[in-house]
Amino acid sequence: MSQVIARLMILFVVISAPAIGLAQTESLDELYKKALKEEGVLNCYCSLAQINAEKIYPQFEKRFPGIRINHVDATSDKLAARAITEARGGRVIADVVEFGLEDINKLRDQGLILDRPIPESAEYPSTLRGSYWNANNLIFFVGAWNTGLVKKEDEPKSLDDFGDPKWKGKLIAEPRDVEILIALNHKHKSLEKARAVLGRIAANDVEFHKGHSELAEFLVAGQAAACFTCYSHHYPSRMRKGAPVNYFLSEGAAGIIAVSILKGAPHPNTALLFARWAASQEGQRVYALGGRTPAHPKIEPTEKIRPAVIYPVGVEDLKEFTKYEKIWKEIFKLR
Repeated sequence: MSQVIARLMILFVVISAPAIGLAQTESLDELYKKALKEEGVLNCYCSLAQINAEKIYPQFEKRFPGIRINHVDATSDKLAARAITEARGGRVIADVVEFGLEDINKLRDQGLILDRPIPESAEYPSTLRGSYWNANNLIFFVGAWNTGLVKKEDEPKSLDDFGDPKWKGKLIAEPRDVEILIALNHKHKSLEKARAVLGRIAANDVEFHKGHSELAEFLVAGQAAACFTCYSHHYPSRMRKGAPVNYFLSEGAAGIIAVSILKGAPHPNTALLFARWAASQEGQRVYALGGRTPAHPKIEPTEKIRPAVIYPVGVEDLKEFTKYEKIWKEIFKLR
């Protein structure tokens, strides 16, 4: 009898442990009180475009009065290089970084990123979170086409469809979008099958142009029939203006913009407050209204730009990015 009671007590502890841990997590408002004691500023090395930042960051400041976001704006690679240079000089200025996961990994490799999972990350799939990062917003690569040049019955339904010979001489793409190969690898669970799909697409004599906005404008102008590396968020606004374009949302590759906290951040509680808020449903709604595509699975973007099936380019993919890039360039004969 005593053994039965002992087992029941152990079972109770195991079952109750997560709930107890959750109960002990301080609320955002409790954390905010600590953050107010840290000079009232958050140094954010963030690649968020100004048009979005002007809508999103003021909402954080409104939600947490007395805290101002010092937004240091530049591209991901430049912000990462700046943080590394400062650290080598013995200074940590940034509290948080918010940019491409590949550049966050560069900081991680230098030992500059804090390992700090946040409670809100539990609501995300494992492909969109890690021990030192949490996906914030996503960029989707999908197929798009000119509706005046592509008949309804010929519209592509997936990335693989662009391997059909009917697309020969009709395709454009961005030469740096290795994410498509990675997505096909995830989709087919085989690098060889992914290579075969891209080989068929390459046989259609793809024309490459740098810049996703340029790709969209080429389609609008009818200078190409279709594109298989287009950003989904480039099309709703153009379609509302009457542009003869469309795009599929059956599937797509996803580039991850993530948030991480710097080791030795000058305002650690403020940094944690921002990271938790940005990952929360509350914060993700603000990002959606600010024109970004929220990474949170329960928060929908304001435009129809999220594919039904998503293939995120994650940490392990980025570790092998050089390998994927080499294959991509070999297939399409790119320099």
